[in-house]
Amino acid sequence: MGLLVDLTNTTRFYDRNEIEKEGVKYVKLQCKGHGESPSAETTAMFIRLCENFMEKTPTELIGVHCTHGFNRTGFLICAYLVEKLDWSVEAAVAAFAQARAPGIYKGDYLKELFRRYGDVEDAPAAPVLPEWCFDDDDGDQDDDGNVIGQESQSGPSSSESAPGKRRKERLKFGAIFVEGVTVKGVTQLTTQPKLAEIQRKCQEFAEWEKSGFPGAQPVSMDRRNLRFLEQNPYKVSWKADGTRYMMLINGKNEVHMIDRDNSVFHIANLEFPFRKDLRVHLANTLLDGEMIIDKVNGQPVPRYLIYDIIKFNGQPVGQCDFNIRLLCIEKEIISPRMEKMKTGQIDKTKEPFSVRNKPFFDIHAARKLLEGSFTSQVSHEVDGLIFQPCGKYKAGRCDDILKWKPPSLNSVDFRLKITKVGGEGLLPQTVGLLYVGSRDMPFAQMKASKELKQYDNKIIECSFNNNTWVFMRQRVDKSFPNSYDTAMAVCNSIQYPVTKENLYEFLDRCALGAQGQNRKRPSDPDTELMPPPAPKRPNRAAP
Repeated sequence: MGLLVDLTNTTRFYDRNEIEKEGVKYVKLQCKGHGESPSAETTAMFIRLCENFMEKTPTELIGVHCTHGFNRTGFLICAYLVEKLDWSVEAAVAAFAQARAPGIYKGDYLKELFRRYGDVEDAPAAPVLPEWCFDDDDGDQDDDGNVIGQESQSGPSSSESAPGKRRKERLKFGAIFVEGVTVKGVTQLTTQPKLAEIQRKCQEFAEWEKSGFPGAQPVSMDRRNLRFLEQNPYKVSWKADGTRYMMLINGKNEVHMIDRDNSVFHIANLEFPFRKDLRVHLANTLLDGEMIIDKVNGQPVPRYLIYDIIKFNGQPVGQCDFNIRLLCIEKEIISPRMEKMKTGQIDKTKEPFSVRNKPFFDIHAARKLLEGSFTSQVSHEVDGLIFQPCGKYKAGRCDDILKWKPPSLNSVDFRLKITKVGGEGLLPQTVGLLYVGSRDMPFAQMKASKELKQYDNKIIECSFNNNTWVFMRQRVDKSFPNSYDTAMAVCNSIQYPVTKENLYEFLDRCALGAQGQNRKRPSDPDTELMPPPAPKRPNRAAP
């Protein structure tokens, strides 16, 4: 290498003296970054610099790098290929992506390249973000990690060099709380440092050492992990077709909910009194649950179903047995609210949504949950079962929490890419490529119908029927697809399904051997199976 072009705005990454000591010429060509592609002036300067160097020393290499070597680097290299070597912009972008996958991953950079050198309408969708990159919007930082207007020229700060620093959280503007329903009193929180404080507190309470949503994630039940039900104590509940939320309670008017994108919502007019002194509001409490939409007299009524608790008033109840946690939810979260409602101190008609605990049952109640009168007594869709181990709460993917759905409803959340494919002697055709995780290669593909094209670069949920993936819905609550491992687990459950009959047969065998494990089957599962109270007629208009 004879020349290194440094595109960063700081001196944190490249030491001029160290480079020049190796006999390499060093040129700093600052590019602003922060979602702003290199200007026409900067691009022209880069091209002249490279052209002049190659005229003088045609046998030496030129190194180009920004912070990560994808966006600014890729933009300028592509510009050179187009302007000086007469490449098409499509070929330049594709060649760079092949040489340095996934290539330019910021959509505005790609659009600007095509605006300058082609047709902006032909700009490809931005690829899936690299695994290490959690943000496609830099927020208040450029892609060097600098706060805008505060470019550091003096080296790393103490916070940047601190060990164990988490990756930057992704901020999603315009997050939707509940799809298709307006819930009053709920607003997205986007201001710092409050947002980061809430995200970090949830992660710390859940003992989650990574970035992102810290909630426990179930896995699909298959013939292998089905055996967990006879090896360890479990509880079962119905799987509601709801939206996952953790809830952080940290004092009066300090109730926030966190979705799977780690977006945070402030919830107004929702009170959680302390059982031992109803005048005191709970704090340092983290719940896990789901928002469901009940249909009451034909009107949508939002409810939050609490199914786990991680912290209660600072106490690590997530370390306790699941049965104790269920009791804690009922006695410490639900009952104090009911007491204040009875005396008129809480007016539930002014609350944005109702709050209930979600009951769990002995696993032998599974049949009644699916086939009995139970499903008619809940006012929302039941699409499967959740088998919850009785051990402590585990953040992130938990291979012990089992999600059972009818094989026809097993699904994967993909990122869809509408793409033209073809080959020599073949007519090009438009297909939908389906991606998981941060992988560059598509996991599968499906026919690109007219309806499907509107979901390009969106997260879509698909089931597998008749040897093909079938579109179910867009996942507006998610910005990332399932991981590769999750997708493979779902495929395994599709290939080797646990049917309803398989499940019942296995649970019956478990019941026969339960005495040896000190687990007795109820004489009649109906005696234990108590559905939630029937929804009452609301005293207010539906939100």
